[in-house]
Amino acid sequence: MEPPARSTFSAMKLSSAEASDRLAASSHGVLCTLHPARGPHPEPCLYATDGQLLAFAVEATKAREAPRLVCENNLMADPRATLLVEHWDPVDWSKLWWVRAELRHVPSPGPTRVDFLEGRLVDAVEQFRDRPFDRMVVFDVVNVTGWTATAE
Repeated sequence: MEPPARSTFSAMKLSSAEASDRLAASSHGVLCTLHPARGPHPEPCLYATDGQLLAFAVEATKAREAPRLVCENNLMADPRATLLVEHWDPVDWSKLWWVRAELRHVPSPGPTRVDFLEGRLVDAVEQFRDRPFDRMVVFDVVNVTGWTATAE
């Protein structure tokens, strides 16, 4: 029996700075909050960050469906959240990477930072050009870690 073939790339942990750069360069991830009874509640979201704060918009159409989103209710019970951002290439696994941001909900952020993050989100997501937002949900970025398949 032959030993398994060795991979042609070597995985590595991203530095905090590189993980933060990849987080800032992206605008889509999976936000996970904690539901008090059901546990982890993952859902996709579009976000913007300035490195210290991270925010996503509650679109006006969603706000009309319910006073608060499930994730907002979860954050009222437990302010911790995690955002996972990843890059997947089914053909070239040397391009794989992921970044995980540990977050803490900020219930009453200052309007200047919120306006800045809203502007960054509008710049990143063309469909938000008209700013169809009811409100922004804001987090402190507590820690950022990541992994990549190869050193670039």
